[in-house]
Amino acid sequence: MGKHMHKHVAAKGLIVTQAADVKEESIHLKADAVVVGSGAGGAVAAYELAKTGKRVIVLEAGRYLTSDKFPEMLAVSMGLLYQDHGMQSNADGDIAMLQGACVGGSTVVNASVCFRIPDHYLEKWGKEFGLTDLSPAVMHPYFERVERNLHITACGPNETSPGAELIKKGFAKEGLPEGAAKRNMRDCALTGFCFAGCATDRKQSMLVTYLPWAQAHGAKIYADTHVTKVLAENGKARGVLAEVIDPDTGKKMADLRVDAPIVVLAAGAVQTPLLLLKSGLANSSGQVGKNFACHPTLSLVGEFPEEVNDFHGATHSLFMDRDILPPKPGYLLLNAIQDPVEASIQVGPKTGKPYLDYMIRYRNTVRLICLVHDKNKGEIRLENGNKVVDYNVDDEDFEIMKVGLKTTARVLFGGGASKVRIPASSDLTIASIAEVDKVIDGLKNERKRYRYVSFHPQGSCRMGADPKKSVVNAMGETHDVKNLYIADASLMPTSTGYNTQESVYALSSYVSDRINEAHRS
Repeated sequence: MGKHMHKHVAAKGLIVTQAADVKEESIHLKADAVVVGSGAGGAVAAYELAKTGKRVIVLEAGRYLTSDKFPEMLAVSMGLLYQDHGMQSNADGDIAMLQGACVGGSTVVNASVCFRIPDHYLEKWGKEFGLTDLSPAVMHPYFERVERNLHITACGPNETSPGAELIKKGFAKEGLPEGAAKRNMRDCALTGFCFAGCATDRKQSMLVTYLPWAQAHGAKIYADTHVTKVLAENGKARGVLAEVIDPDTGKKMADLRVDAPIVVLAAGAVQTPLLLLKSGLANSSGQVGKNFACHPTLSLVGEFPEEVNDFHGATHSLFMDRDILPPKPGYLLLNAIQDPVEASIQVGPKTGKPYLDYMIRYRNTVRLICLVHDKNKGEIRLENGNKVVDYNVDDEDFEIMKVGLKTTARVLFGGGASKVRIPASSDLTIASIAEVDKVIDGLKNERKRYRYVSFHPQGSCRMGADPKKSVVNAMGETHDVKNLYIADASLMPTSTGYNTQESVYALSSYVSDRINEAHRS
């Protein structure tokens, strides 16, 4: 981005049409491109298309909140900024699948951690899915572009947390390499409120970067706008239908239609396939909604004899990925500070006195996440018109989780923990390092037993060269419908085992370039 663009960016905030602004019952718009979703994929696409002179409209189902309105209380933020008010889960209800539902999407409420797609997977996608255009040589400049634009840099020593320092001791005792997490962040205020939204605007989310940049080039943004159908005619996309819904009352304020020869779906790996299914489009392969993965995680909590007060600093500053890539087992460790709400729902044993005893010692706890690189075995589908996330942790993936949990527990004990808690439906505690193997070996892959969390839905509209086995081609365009593109995590052919934010930034940049090549202004 050059200086010519920055001088046009508003000092603060966006011009967003919201439900409260709508006066008419029917709205009909025309554009060169309509982008569904305003998160990591949609915002990047909006800017990259708009800067070539295209008239771009962005439609976001979630509400618009400026950073000064962020409550910095997770329980409140979940109701305002998260999909299904933070209650989105798999069908069994034992995996919380957290996604942002606001202008800026998940980038507003995530912890900012950024990893590139490993070359291993770019090469695998080329060999197994015919995606030779996504080679490391092609993709590296896209990673460099977004890292430069979003100030993606490694955490410095000043950005650590008290718990991270104890985890480092555990890594050293176990002979494990420590990695400094990279984040899209400028001068972090270290408040620890990443998951509630960054009130200081230090997090370089789409809310303060690509969306303002897109708007500087004329893009128009509509919030509270739920797209209900993609329109197509003679095998070509031609726009979308939507409803403007008051987020507080649930009342429909208007029907909205956008006519546009280019449609970009970037609503996320749950909502994008649902929209295609509702529209009856792009599914000749039968793969829409299939091959879903989500990186299930379990957070072990170490209780320490002394107060740690691990709630200030970078939310994630430290990781260990020695065992993530094949032929290693496939798990990633990531530290995470937590506020009291997270602490209570992550582990909170039972209710009443056991719960109070646990929360009274909240200041003494340190959390370490174990993330599993899962198989793409889930499915996003509709049942009687309702969303169903049909996903359970695979038996083989659970065995990998157990390997990772053993390492996680040993690291916490190595850092000085007196006991370690496993998030489960009833109290599950490891009393000493000598019991780690015995307790974890005894775990079984039971449904509704463990408290999993996922931040990384992906893979539900697989990209590939073969139209019979994938939904979109190597350009990001659906095999069945011309000019209908996907630019979010749903197009990833396989899980990668790492946080997906930077993957989406880069893939959306790549797809946007392909769109601009095919549709020159």
